[in-house]
Amino acid sequence: MPRRLGFFVDASACSGCKACAMACRDKNDLPSGVRWRRVYEIAGGNWRREGEAWVPDLVAYNLSIACNHCEKPECLEGCPAGAIVRRSDGIVVIDRNKCLGCRYCEWACPYGAPQYDEEAGIMTKCDLCADLVDVGTSPACVRACPMRALEFGDIEDLRGRYGGTADIHPLPPSTMTDPSLTIRPHRDAAKAREKKGLIKNREET
Repeated sequence: MPRRLGFFVDASACSGCKACAMACRDKNDLPSGVRWRRVYEIAGGNWRREGEAWVPDLVAYNLSIACNHCEKPECLEGCPAGAIVRRSDGIVVIDRNKCLGCRYCEWACPYGAPQYDEEAGIMTKCDLCADLVDVGTSPACVRACPMRALEFGDIEDLRGRYGGTADIHPLPPSTMTDPSLTIRPHRDAAKAREKKGLIKNREET
């Protein structure tokens, strides 16, 4: 069986430093506003009364997300130009020469992975640093993480080594696209679904 490459994200270790996002931006020379990897801050909660005192009951963690190179990529299905292809190793890429810039893939993807480059007039997205992977090197985001919270490789191997899930707040159900992603949840992830007023701050660097 051919390998299917993907990401492991250790949300319990992510400090939210955004080194991964900056490394991605630098390696791919991304224009302002185009973010192939985003770091989300998940925070919320309320106060809880214990006897005569009020104590904070909070949720706070970070989540680094890029394209998940899905088994059933909605972006590919939604592209009328056939500009999006899935390689034999599972990496989903955009052919810049075929892209119409119609943004249908952007609307289709539940993870917000495809990003529109206004200057070029085409869609772009994380390609898992395919040029580096093809010569045996890790993606830029993985190499940049000081907390070693990111790893890449065969997704079944990553799941076997680390376990995890692709279904944590605030991500969509993994059944939609079968993402090549496994996440070690932060201890607050289970509570996050229950907290009202939860805030999801998008990475803006």
